[in-house]
Amino acid sequence: MKTEVLVTGGAGYIGSHTCKALAESGYGPIAYDNLSVGHEKDVKWGRVINGDLVDAGLLLSTLKEFRPEAVLHLAGSGYVGESLRDPDKYFQNNVVATANLLRSMRIIGVDKIIFSSSCSTYGVPNTVPITSSHPQNPISPYGLSKLMAEQIIKEFGKAYGIRYSILRYFNAAGADPEGELSEAHDPEYHLIPLAMDSAFGRRGPIEVFGTDYPTPDGTCVRDYIHVSDLAAANVRALERLRSGTLAEIRNLGTGDGTSVLEVTQAVGRLTGRKVPLIFHNRRAGDPPILVAERLDEPLRFGTIEDILETLIFKDPRG
Repeated sequence: MKTEVLVTGGAGYIGSHTCKALAESGYGPIAYDNLSVGHEKDVKWGRVINGDLVDAGLLLSTLKEFRPEAVLHLAGSGYVGESLRDPDKYFQNNVVATANLLRSMRIIGVDKIIFSSSCSTYGVPNTVPITSSHPQNPISPYGLSKLMAEQIIKEFGKAYGIRYSILRYFNAAGADPEGELSEAHDPEYHLIPLAMDSAFGRRGPIEVFGTDYPTPDGTCVRDYIHVSDLAAANVRALERLRSGTLAEIRNLGTGDGTSVLEVTQAVGRLTGRKVPLIFHNRRAGDPPILVAERLDEPLRFGTIEDILETLIFKDPRG
């Protein structure tokens, strides 16, 4: 029988790609998702349980039925701007939900968790590239909620022996290279698919927030990592915990930064179409630069051009 793992948020963008990577590595993923932003059609590898992490009864019965080896916790809310407008949603979905999950794991006896955290926990970094030991001073409710969830996981590790891997994602991007899954958020907040849509006339100009940051061209710089590389990193983290690792914290990024303008220019080069832009003042909660220390693991898609090509040529939207 396949080793089963529960994937919270398994119908979401990163979650569905992670379920695919788990299945390809011989695991049996079980997607646990309330389908508020995820897509049931993308659960193609294993079962899907339509449930919320605040539903303690369903969560407990699911864990009891499947007795998963581990939980990959990818569920939660993930937009800085929205968190500034509605912090309560973020503390409920990212903090309270994580505590509920850990409590249920403890009751059933599941002792391994891989948590999808964020580079937003660092706030405005003191040094770049950012290491996993860099101080954490989040400047948005989103970043704070992820930091609080990390702290809860650590305390469960100390008190109850929960083994954990905390993975701080930088900017997830790209589409499944085999074309089986897409980058399909609704509404869409991510720069790269927005720029693609603008280039092909599916939406209006790209809104650029801030042109006076202390960066080479004045726009924010981010570290874009392909979603398939994030999925593979989740599988490797699971294997490390299964092999005896008790606790770890890692950044997941490429080590290369790309500015907002550089992204739009790269889209223009690869599509042969101009990306229209409209400029605004800075937006609250946006650090100038977020770039990780280079990942000490293999990357399938190492450059922004690699990422863009998966969207241009493989995204089922066309």
